[in-house]
Amino acid sequence: MSLAYAAALLVSIGGMAVLDHRHRLFFFADARRAAVVLVAGVAFLVVWDLVGVALGIFFRGQTPYMTGILLAPELPIEEIGFLTLLCYLTMNLYAAFSRWLGRREARG
Repeated sequence: MSLAYAAALLVSIGGMAVLDHRHRLFFFADARRAAVVLVAGVAFLVVWDLVGVALGIFFRGQTPYMTGILLAPELPIEEIGFLTLLCYLTMNLYAAFSRWLGRREARG
């Protein structure tokens, strides 16, 4: 059992939180709304993954860097961390680009 991938995901999520805090993008702009959006996004993607697994489209790759703990067949626990990172990154980017476009429109 290795925690390397899980640790890398946690470090990356921590980096997203630092950027979020610094620029007040997502959780640090409105924590309640951000929590709802993040949980809904992760839940949607988990269901998406489970449907893909059931259809034989998705499967767990073999790697020595994962814990080996499965939440469901072909659904490693690290997938939740990855989906959280993916949603958090997306929302931070959305907030940053929305702010940038708003400032750009205000100038011109």
